[in-house]
Amino acid sequence: MIGSALAHYEGIKAFSETDQTDDLKAITVPTFVMQGDDDQVVPYENASLLQAKLLKNSRLKVYKGYSHGMMTTNADVINADILAFIS
Repeated sequence: MIGSALAHYEGIKAFSETDQTDDLKAITVPTFVMQGDDDQVVPYENASLLQAKLLKNSRLKVYKGYSHGMMTTNADVINADILAFIS
């Protein structure tokens, strides 16, 4: 929120124009893919669902009603799920 408009624009531009398919396919360690279904910044249908398919050893969890900022606004639930995954 405190970065420059140009930095935000260039970051989003680079991220959205970069094909990460091969990188995701190369990851073999267990990976926890999580996203809220109310993410207004990155729709989960275009992100986490596809990522989970490309990752060889992933677990997908889509959180009903959670937003893009779920790591902060829902930290109690998210942190518990991360710890459970690591265990």
